[in-house]
Amino acid sequence: MARLARTVVPVRILLVLVATVFSVLPLSGKAGTASVLETLKQPGVHAIMRHALAPGTGDPAAFQIGDCSTQRNLDQRGREQARSLGRAFKTAGIVFDRVLTSQWCRCRETADVLEPGKPIDFPALNSFYQNRSTADAQSEEVRELLRSLPGSETVLLVTHQVNITALTGRSVSSGEVFLIRTGADGNVGVIAAFLIPAL
Repeated sequence: MARLARTVVPVRILLVLVATVFSVLPLSGKAGTASVLETLKQPGVHAIMRHALAPGTGDPAAFQIGDCSTQRNLDQRGREQARSLGRAFKTAGIVFDRVLTSQWCRCRETADVLEPGKPIDFPALNSFYQNRSTADAQSEEVRELLRSLPGSETVLLVTHQVNITALTGRSVSSGEVFLIRTGADGNVGVIAAFLIPAL
């Protein structure tokens, strides 16, 4: 039994390392993993991410903004995922001029772990999962924000899967970061992705 334990543990560690390396990949496939976060230092490139892991789907029927007890929240794995992402940003020398977040507790907590005391509520990032009637207006407000940012500013947006998919046309995992740039047509394009899986 002891011999089996010595065999299993290294394999598990190897699988974790492989999962981490292969999830930090540019969508274009043309750049190495080491350059993904460096892309954020280019003028006009910003980050948008889905909140860290919060098990479940949607929110309880009694959901209220400002009352985390009525919401779906990060679990311990989600908090550690956010901390790991924060360490990755710090190691890469990434400093965000602004961090804007959905008012949902799972987004605010993710943002505050990444940049303590820095996040600002931006209601256009609020989830429209249970009310799609505001999707177009909220998405346009986010696009307008991105178009208005000066080239010298780097911003992180923390939001939800439905919001990110509406903006980019791509699905996104919990805690996944998309590096984005607004094109001449005003649309948001994804140029790279970064994910540290929740373990």
